[in-house]
Amino acid sequence: MASTYCVIMAGGIGSRFWPMSTADFPKQFHDILGTGESLIQQTFRRLSAISGKDKVLVVTHKKYEDLVAKQLPDIPRKNIICEPARRNTAPCISYASYRIESEDPEANIIIAPSDHLITNDGEFKRICELAIKTAEESDYLITLGIKPHRPDTGYGYIQFEEQNNTKPEVKLVKTFTEKPNEEIAKQFIESGDFLWNSGLFIWSLKTFKAELAAHQPDLHASFEAGIGLYGTDKEQEFIDKVYPSCDNESIDYGLMEKSAKVYVIPADFGWSDLGTWGSLYEHKELDANKNALIGSKILNYNSANNIVRMGQDKVAVIEGLDGYIVVDTDHSLLICKMENEQMIKSFVSDVKLSFGDKTGI
Repeated sequence: MASTYCVIMAGGIGSRFWPMSTADFPKQFHDILGTGESLIQQTFRRLSAISGKDKVLVVTHKKYEDLVAKQLPDIPRKNIICEPARRNTAPCISYASYRIESEDPEANIIIAPSDHLITNDGEFKRICELAIKTAEESDYLITLGIKPHRPDTGYGYIQFEEQNNTKPEVKLVKTFTEKPNEEIAKQFIESGDFLWNSGLFIWSLKTFKAELAAHQPDLHASFEAGIGLYGTDKEQEFIDKVYPSCDNESIDYGLMEKSAKVYVIPADFGWSDLGTWGSLYEHKELDANKNALIGSKILNYNSANNIVRMGQDKVAVIEGLDGYIVVDTDHSLLICKMENEQMIKSFVSDVKLSFGDKTGI
């Protein structure tokens, strides 16, 4: 079997997790769940168990290079590769793939976001190993789809077709659908052939490059021009020149929705993208009044259905709140109805407009 490499995408800001997640210290570097590990540390541990520590690459914005190195001391420094500009997942994955090709043109690759929650590491490893074996034996682009348990409007959906093949767990993808409204999401759940889009991908390097050339020829040509430079002291200069000119495009739209070779493996390993405070609420232990409390000195009176996050040494007394997000940091305080959490990104924009960047955003 060919070597397996893993790519962790860690360049995002996570603005829906403000005020905890900021441009200077994004969500993936926080111990959001109070486990003693940041989200990127959890992701690295999980993936390195499959590939080995020396075959995990982290793609991040150049301003986070030192932060990645500090939080992941076991990763070779050369494996932290830096985007000079944010250009979404298609350029990010392409860049990492060409770096891997300079080390091992026969490699298989697992691509994962840095800031997702997975609670069943054993099942995750089993599914990844099935996907790797399938990718090695075929020319499939494989994504992992999460078996939905509610009509969530915050996720994209993947519709699959049943296939009569030797791997019943591997399904042909029929359609990708962006985040639906609640009525359509309910129809998806009832139909039984839709999965949540996890943003996790597995394929062989050769298949990826062939499909990239077929469906994204400009992006393919941009990175092909750097062959011979990847893994050398001339790589960063080349990337700094080429990368900002790449289109800002997701791998889903740029490749997965266009290719006829896309398959999905339905999975259930305790996944959440932890995209919002509400999604964190679902994964925290609740008190008798269904409050999720993060912090050691919080007292609740006549309050229910809240998520409250305080610094460990901050005393907080909450009275009379129902269904609120309360988050306190050194620089900001958020108090917001849980049902209105989709407005947090616009709140961040308003704070920047009103108070500038001195707020820590």
